[in-house]
Amino acid sequence: MRFDFTAARGARHSGRVSWILALLAAWLGGVPAFAGDVAEVRVADDAITVTLDGAVAGASTFILDEPRRIALDIAGAKPGARVEPGGPVARVRQGATGGGARLVFDLDRPAIVREGRFDAATGKLTLVLTRVDDARFARAAGAGRLSLTGFDMARRPSVPGGSRVSLPVPTARRAPALPRVYGDDDSRPLVVIDAGHGGKDPGALNGEAGLREKDVTLKTALAIKERLLESGRVRVALTREDDRFLILQERYGIARRLKADLFISIHCDSAGNPEATGATAYTLSEVASDKEAARLAARENKADIIAGINLGDQTTDISSLLIDLAQRETMNRSASFARLLGREAKPLMPTKDNFHRMASLVVLKAPDMPSILFETGYISNKDDAEFLGSRDGRKKVAESVARATEVYFARRMASR
Repeated sequence: MRFDFTAARGARHSGRVSWILALLAAWLGGVPAFAGDVAEVRVADDAITVTLDGAVAGASTFILDEPRRIALDIAGAKPGARVEPGGPVARVRQGATGGGARLVFDLDRPAIVREGRFDAATGKLTLVLTRVDDARFARAAGAGRLSLTGFDMARRPSVPGGSRVSLPVPTARRAPALPRVYGDDDSRPLVVIDAGHGGKDPGALNGEAGLREKDVTLKTALAIKERLLESGRVRVALTREDDRFLILQERYGIARRLKADLFISIHCDSAGNPEATGATAYTLSEVASDKEAARLAARENKADIIAGINLGDQTTDISSLLIDLAQRETMNRSASFARLLGREAKPLMPTKDNFHRMASLVVLKAPDMPSILFETGYISNKDDAEFLGSRDGRKKVAESVARATEVYFARRMASR
C-alpha cells in the first residue's frame, strides 16, 4: 500500500474546516503576488518572513501531508533566496519550475498560517504561524491549490506600518452523504468496510498485472459485504461503492456518523522487493494513542469526541484521562479483532508471521470505534497480485473477514 495520504476533513469538523480555509485565504489574500524574486526567507517559532523583490506574474500555494510540507509557487520569480530555517520548519527547499520559483517548507511539526501581512515599504511578507493537530493540518492539505492574482507593485501605494488583507470565510465542504446500510435488523452490529484509495488516487500499481489498488480494494470490499450479509448476523455499509475519492477523515467519519461497531479499511501493500508477500493488519500504536488523546483533549469542541459523552465541562486533564481510557478500550478491541483475523486468514490466504502490527495511520484514530487497516497482500508481488486479482482470491479474503467478524461479535455478546 502506498501511504499517500491526502487531506482529511470529517463532517463533524465542518466549522473547523471553514476556519482553516479562512486562514489560508487570509494568507493568500494578504500576499498580493507582485513582489518578484525571492530574496530572503527567515523562519522563527511563530512566523515565516519572505523578502520579495521585483514583479511577478502570479503565485499559488498548496499544503501536502505525509510528509508535512507547505509549497509556494511564484510565476515569473527566480529562486536563490538566502534561507534561515527554524521554528516548525526543518528545511526550506527552492528551485525553478515552469518559468517561476517554488519554495517548499518541510515541517517537523504541524503548523498552519494564522495571518498574512505584507509591508509594501520593505517588500516583506510575514506569515504568522500557529501550531495545529494532525487532523487540522490534514484538512488544510485538503484545500488543494489556491491561486493568487497578479498585482503591479509599482501601482501599489505604500501603507505606513504595512497592510492587511482579509477575505470572507469560504463555504465549508459538505459532508459526504451517508451510504446505504445493508441489513434490516437494527439490533445487529454494524460493520463499515472502507475500500482504500479511489477516484484521482489510484493507490499502488502493478503495471504487468494491470492492477490498480483502488480497483482491487473496491472489488474486495464488495466481496466482503456480500459474504457478511450471507450470515445475517451483521449489517454492512461501504464508504464507497464506486470509483470516487474520499479524504481520510471522511472515511472513518462516515463510520462514526453511522455509529459503526467495527471499521475495516481494505488496502494492498507494495514494496520495492518483489519477493515481499503476505497480508497484515494494522491497529493504532501506543505512541499514536497517547498523542491522539492529548490532541483530542485540547480540542475546543469536546461534545462529540467520545460517543455519548460530553466532555465540554471537563478540564483538559480530566478530558485527557477519559479519552485515554476510552481509546485504550478501543485499541484492545481493535487488537482482538486483528488477532482473530490473522487466525482465520492463515489457512485461506498468504499472511505474514507478524500479522498484527501497529502504526499511526489516520483511518485508525477514531477514539470510540474499533478499527483496523487490512493489507490484503502485496500488489507488487506476482503471486499476491494474481491472488487478489482473482474472484477466488477475493472470496477467500472475504471468508477470512467474515469468520473473524462472527467470532469477534459472538465474544462481545457473551462478555455482556
